[in-house]
Amino acid sequence: MKKLKRSARLVEMTQYLLCRPHVLIPLTTFADQYHSAKSSISEDLAIVKEVFEGEGIGELHTLAGAAGGVRFTPKAPKETSLGFVRSLCEQLQQPERILPGSFLYMSDLLGQPSIVQEIGRTFATAFADQAADVVMTVETKGIPLAYATASFMNLPVVLVRRDAKVTEGSAVSINYVSGFNKRIQTMSLARRALKEDAKVLIIDDFMRVGGTIRGMMDLLQEFKATVTGIGVFVESTEVEERLVDNYISLARMTAVDPKTKRVDVYPGSYFD
Repeated sequence: MKKLKRSARLVEMTQYLLCRPHVLIPLTTFADQYHSAKSSISEDLAIVKEVFEGEGIGELHTLAGAAGGVRFTPKAPKETSLGFVRSLCEQLQQPERILPGSFLYMSDLLGQPSIVQEIGRTFATAFADQAADVVMTVETKGIPLAYATASFMNLPVVLVRRDAKVTEGSAVSINYVSGFNKRIQTMSLARRALKEDAKVLIIDDFMRVGGTIRGMMDLLQEFKATVTGIGVFVESTEVEERLVDNYISLARMTAVDPKTKRVDVYPGSYFD
């Protein structure tokens, strides 16, 4: 590769780091690519680190030693995430979003890449230190949130199906009780999708009682997996008993009145 000016090199290095979150990159990777001394690369990285941390993009960690290098960890300042979530709460409080069963219509928001990416960045920040191996969700509405979170954590996504798919081979299936309507339902996970003893981060779009998440936790026991964290985009507080503990929510729905078309949504437990 031709030798670049420092300004151009900084741009390329920044892009390289942004595309490889949580990956340890040896200094020799940059030194060889740009035909520059490690001392020059270290100076460049110091500039990138200052900008990343000053602008709330994330943290750049340096590991010393022969096997060392730099690792970029995306992180969103909590004040920034709070402002973002407050704007979403205002949209979720629109009366026309009320659906039968006191659910909220959120598909339009979850269909906007910029919103989904910011939700994923917030979850990735909240669980940055949990050392998960995979991000898990159940089809279908939680899928974009899981992928967005996984992209910032550099992790694979595991999808729990409502029905086993022939194309995924043999699967483990369990019955679980839906927390909302108390119906017995089934969920399945392909045996090849998850290794035993894996550490799993669960992400979902909505939780009322928590029956679906409880089902995923029970399913993970069949794989001897450990749940390292649970993140929910919107939780409903209009329940007497929750089936899930130790989770974080980004938004909290406290009241839905179909008669008066009133919806109350506030920032969730992550901001408490």
